[in-house]
Amino acid sequence: MFNLRPARLSDIEDLFVLSQHYVFISLPSDKELITKKVKSSIKAFKKASKDISEDTYIFVLEDLSKGKVIGCSMIHAQHGTDEEPHFFLSVSQENKFSESINTGFIHGTLKLGYDTNGPTEIGGLILDPNYRNNNHKLGKQLSYVRFLYMGLNQKRFKDTIHSELMPPFDKDGRSPLWEAIGRRFLNMEYHDADLLSRSNKEFILSLYPSDTIYETLLPLEARNAIGKVGQDTLPVKRMLENIGFKYTKEVDPFDGGPHYRSKLCDIKPVKELQEFDLKFNQDVDKKDVKNYLVSLKDSDDFIAVKVSGVIKGGKLLTNMKEMEDLEIKNNAKINAIPL
Repeated sequence: MFNLRPARLSDIEDLFVLSQHYVFISLPSDKELITKKVKSSIKAFKKASKDISEDTYIFVLEDLSKGKVIGCSMIHAQHGTDEEPHFFLSVSQENKFSESINTGFIHGTLKLGYDTNGPTEIGGLILDPNYRNNNHKLGKQLSYVRFLYMGLNQKRFKDTIHSELMPPFDKDGRSPLWEAIGRRFLNMEYHDADLLSRSNKEFILSLYPSDTIYETLLPLEARNAIGKVGQDTLPVKRMLENIGFKYTKEVDPFDGGPHYRSKLCDIKPVKELQEFDLKFNQDVDKKDVKNYLVSLKDSDDFIAVKVSGVIKGGKLLTNMKEMEDLEIKNNAKINAIPL
């Protein structure tokens, strides 16, 4: 059985092991930095800061049978401030035509922009590779727990929710757009620049091209990466599109990965959030069963778990008696979103 909950200091070792599977800025392979992030998350869950840009929420997925954390996901309450702007490339077109030679072109263009009053960002989703393709839809649970929490605590977040997706990389793991633009103007490796940008964004504004960049002048590989996602990210892209997110015509200035956004109130799981009484019922017809991600209503500690059941008469009927092991009792009042 699995549950989702806020990260604790006791999870540091498991999160460190998890960080070894990925080159992931949100979860660096550094126990000291992970500890700092978890302490910040604990503080945010306890009480939102007056300046919500300081708040990052880390959720963990726990395999209760083994007593270990096997995944995590995050919410950054605000991405883009005066001190740390949100940078992007606007993707557009420019029409050129010469009447004298009766010739015209449509050029793709890129233009650096930034936002100092940015949206809430979801990100940092990591799942232990050994648990992928699990019939419990663990990746989806990790993603949806953020929407469940935001739906229940909307005042803690911005009206707009932002997501940045990973683009395709070449066979050597390099970003084609970075090689075409970033390396030439910033003179550093992609991952070094990405890491530095988490604490210092001045160098982007100072060194990155500020005028219009014509895609025609870029190598084909770089052009083909703009606004695209890698093969492993396709399921995430489809999931976001299915629940209301749309491509913003903006991409990451380093790698060209697309940016997706939705109004919080328009995200499908948030719109479908409801309250029910949970009722244990052994006579639930399996053919009518659907999956829900649920949390206890009015509980001091946020915990979410996948429940299979049937909604009937204002109740969520389930034969999953193991819910009692999580102190979710019969007739408990719950919040639920379809999974």
